[in-house]
Amino acid sequence: MNKNASQWLLGFLLVTFPLATLVLVLALATIPAQQLFIDRDVDQDELTSNTLLPDFGAIDQTPERKAQFLDMLRPLIAEKNAKLLKSRERLVKIKAEWDASQTISGVNKRNLAKLREKFHVTYETYPDDSKAVEILLLRVDAIPPAMVMAQAAIESGWGTSRFAEEAHNLFGHWCYKEGCGIVPSKRPTGAKHEVKKFNNVEESITAYFNNINTHNAYRPWRQLRAQLRDTPQQFTGSAMVAELGKYSARGSAYIHELRTVIRGNNLE
Repeated sequence: MNKNASQWLLGFLLVTFPLATLVLVLALATIPAQQLFIDRDVDQDELTSNTLLPDFGAIDQTPERKAQFLDMLRPLIAEKNAKLLKSRERLVKIKAEWDASQTISGVNKRNLAKLREKFHVTYETYPDDSKAVEILLLRVDAIPPAMVMAQAAIESGWGTSRFAEEAHNLFGHWCYKEGCGIVPSKRPTGAKHEVKKFNNVEESITAYFNNINTHNAYRPWRQLRAQLRDTPQQFTGSAMVAELGKYSARGSAYIHELRTVIRGNNLE
């Protein structure tokens, strides 16, 4: 390449590069900020703090132990519910696009795929996007804090049970892979379940929310939530525990105990 051609090419690049950069900046400026970051937001709706369970067993006074246990849980439950409601807002936008155009595209399409994965709404079971959105609206939602706290209190003995202290397991979660948790001392012969081990309180709360929001056993619970969620005076922990009979082998007695804990500790 001769000298004149090289100089011409250099001059051309010096002129066009800034122009191309300006065009790119202007193009990006026309895209709403929520569309630039919304995909990432879907991946950021989990609890990220790392709370280790205090030694509640060392607190002699029962009222103080209960108060500290609830004080630990309240902000984490509130944060988890807030994150779920943000995901629900994205889902409502997806539904709005479908209702308006019978299509789901772009960012909404990517967000729907991620919500499907997170809440176990598979393409194999629900190939139609409109049906998937319908199922997700039942799953992507908040849980009454009083219900969460009451179950944590009962299942963990207010944070003093062996499984709470050794495994951060506040809700009695089981797992079935050898070594996934702690073997119960009274596990029946031939049974293979273990009490799942978590690294922190947040992991236990996340597993609980996922369980209530996705497991088939709690489908009636989610249907009841859909009926009551828009009526605050009815959408309470005491009302919602009505569909938790399958959470415990004690059935209706378990529901009664939950309501007693909620009422006796002024959880709502």
